[in-house]
Amino acid sequence: MERTLVLIKPDGVERKLIGEIISFYERRGLNIEALSLIKPTKSLAEAHYEEHRDKLFYTKLIDYLTEGLVCAMVLSGENAVELVRKINGDKDPLIAENGSIRGTYGCDKTRNLVHASDSTLSANREIKLWFPQNNN
Repeated sequence: MERTLVLIKPDGVERKLIGEIISFYERRGLNIEALSLIKPTKSLAEAHYEEHRDKLFYTKLIDYLTEGLVCAMVLSGENAVELVRKINGDKDPLIAENGSIRGTYGCDKTRNLVHASDSTLSANREIKLWFPQNNN
């Protein structure tokens, strides 16, 4: 069983899509191991997006993630990392797959509703950041 981190970002929370988005994952057989609704601090957002620190869009990412509430989840299941990324769809809503979260609800490349870990290594690091109490 793989574990991965999913964030429903502030635009998804503001648009009241938490339940809809969670249902995409549950319908594909993924398990919710942890769930928290939080307003990320700047330091958490900076640690989360550490690999983008030197990129031009870094400040926009931090501002976006810290602007409101985020629904953070640890999901588990067979090939969870790859499956969640497929369920989320491409960041560009114009080319996101029909039936994916971003293909269904996406409006913008940057304000793209959800985050998913891109590897098991990233998932382990991100889960420790967002759920320090749940590091088994």
